[in-house]
Amino acid sequence: MKPPQFEYLAPASTAEALGFLKEHGEQAKLLAGGQSLVPLMNFRLVRPGYLVDLNGIAELAWIREEDGHLSIGAMTRQRAVERSALVRARCPLLAETMPLIGHFQIRNRGTIGGSLAHADPAAELPAVVAALKGELIVRGPRGERTIPADRFFKGYLTTDLGPEELLVGVRVPAERPRTGSAFLEVSRRHGDFALVGVAALLTLDEAGVCTHASIALTGVGPVPVVAENAAKAVVGGKPTPEAFEEAGKRVSAALSPDSDIHASAEYRKHVGGVLTRRALARAFDRARGETR
Repeated sequence: MKPPQFEYLAPASTAEALGFLKEHGEQAKLLAGGQSLVPLMNFRLVRPGYLVDLNGIAELAWIREEDGHLSIGAMTRQRAVERSALVRARCPLLAETMPLIGHFQIRNRGTIGGSLAHADPAAELPAVVAALKGELIVRGPRGERTIPADRFFKGYLTTDLGPEELLVGVRVPAERPRTGSAFLEVSRRHGDFALVGVAALLTLDEAGVCTHASIALTGVGPVPVVAENAAKAVVGGKPTPEAFEEAGKRVSAALSPDSDIHASAEYRKHVGGVLTRRALARAFDRARGETR
């Protein structure tokens, strides 16, 4: 299939891209990796009058450490993040998740910003950024603003981005000492979207008491589900299998996913609890330095 006719625009800078968005508004669509947008256009589910290609904007691709945070430009290829030594050192949760995103051919073209802005409810990256309490950096006609992950994702394929705004980067805290993390998912085949995925991390003090825990799930709602009540089952004491089991039960009880042709709601609720327990146990082992 072929997309409807559109006008192709190739800005060389962020400022030029923003100018096109201001001029054309909701008639314009941004092209990053194209792994989601192009199929939608080919099926004629999306019919932009103008396609704004961001691939010529070199200033939107970077991976760097800034003030205790890992900062990644929106046009950074997923494969570059996957292979980055800095990402592995400063954000192991993100490094572990990257190989689960599609196949390497997809990651060669797919971008960090494209996945986050598309906001597919089964995608891995939104859940990881939510678990890390990351921030999305957005630029528009009124300047730049920083949006916490819990306010960026609004609903199914919907974010806080305005029609004249551009996601330019994402910033997540660098991993703290004595912190472990894990990402686990269940999918029908390797490379498929997750039926359920869980990102978990926890931090221990010198006595082995958990001082911080975070759990976020994908595939179980229109946006990443941050399980704050489940995380409380682990914080404040030395983590135990019983605490992880309780956290899993709280996740299963709180979830209200939809059923579809791939999995029932009850299956997703059950798997969400099981993966939570397993992810927390693995994160705990890593926090103690027992496994990587």
